[in-house]
Amino acid sequence: MKSIFAKGIIMLIIGMSVSVVAADTASGGKYAFDGKISREVLENYLARSLHMLGLADSRQFDEDLRMIKNVGAKHIGRVAAIWWSGDVKVDVEAHFANAKKAAERLHKMDPELMLQACIFETVSKGINEIPIPAWVFEEFGQKPEARNFRFESMRYDDGYTGHGHGCNPPDMSKLETKMWFYYCGRQYIDCGYENIHVGMIGHMDRRDPKHVNWFDTLGRLRRYAAQNARRHMVLFDSQLRGIAEDGKLLLDYHNMVLRPKDVIGSPEKCVLEMGYGDTIWGRSAGGVTPSGWSCDHLPYQAEIDNGYSPGEAGQNIGFPHAWGMIEIDWFARQPEEYHSEWLRYAWNWIRKNDPNGYLQMQGSKCLNPSDVRGAKWYYANTKSDSCPNGFNQEETIKAIWEGR
Repeated sequence: MKSIFAKGIIMLIIGMSVSVVAADTASGGKYAFDGKISREVLENYLARSLHMLGLADSRQFDEDLRMIKNVGAKHIGRVAAIWWSGDVKVDVEAHFANAKKAAERLHKMDPELMLQACIFETVSKGINEIPIPAWVFEEFGQKPEARNFRFESMRYDDGYTGHGHGCNPPDMSKLETKMWFYYCGRQYIDCGYENIHVGMIGHMDRRDPKHVNWFDTLGRLRRYAAQNARRHMVLFDSQLRGIAEDGKLLLDYHNMVLRPKDVIGSPEKCVLEMGYGDTIWGRSAGGVTPSGWSCDHLPYQAEIDNGYSPGEAGQNIGFPHAWGMIEIDWFARQPEEYHSEWLRYAWNWIRKNDPNGYLQMQGSKCLNPSDVRGAKWYYANTKSDSCPNGFNQEETIKAIWEGR
């Protein structure tokens, strides 16, 4: 990521074609939930998940709404997000206002949509400009005071910088960090978001091996959501294979990247492989979910990762890169025909090799221009006057979801 935004289910497997059919739930439909979510309904959402990074700030919002409706998406990922880096300052009031407006328009189009916001593993000095509301202090038993968040009070004392990228991961064992996550999470819940991606937890819990502070902070947000969210709950996910303590899962579903593996001798061709690197295939942690049901492996979605370029596009440099590129850059620079072929391959491969997993389709995501022949953004949209830079994968996504 390199920009700031403001930056049972019934499976019918026939040969290499996989379609997902789900019976209506007792509560009134395949996407219905209130207070808790069943495995069936959760998987119905994951089976129609579309990644739309920064949609709340999209310059082609109307066009993106059209695509979302056309393909039949039900879970919209990364709609609202801020990526903090350097000394950048963000107008958070404007950010949450845009996030709310976007949610209202999306839910007007389809009230069943589950929208995802993000609180990433990044903090910066720009956070020093944000006042702390009294309700944040009160939630943590602190006396309200007139002050802003403190960047230095969130950082690791040993200077740990996580994955780098010009940002710092906050230390979740610190009260200031817990207050920050609660502040952002509650704002997103009030804006109408029912799913919050909490970044890469592994970079934030180095001083909390039992994840006590994560369970505490997310528990506070779950309790707030039970009274105030659209359907009385908020779901959490993170980019990892899972966390369970004393048999209880921290998250509602897991999120992981694909890790395409280079096919040596076939330039820029990639495949998926069981057991390759840190892949999640067959490894999603199990336990008792926040909704109360048990599983050996929690359902998950796998996305095409974005990030920073190693500057070796087209070269076989091995894990975790796809031909010397971050995953979305590799995918975006392929011919259109291979885009469609590979999406079908990846969807079918995951469903065949691990029925707990679903491919999250990529609708909108940032690119590294130097790797993708000048393109700055990947849009799955059909190319048109409304989206002149579309990559023409919209109809392929729709066909895969419809089992065609």
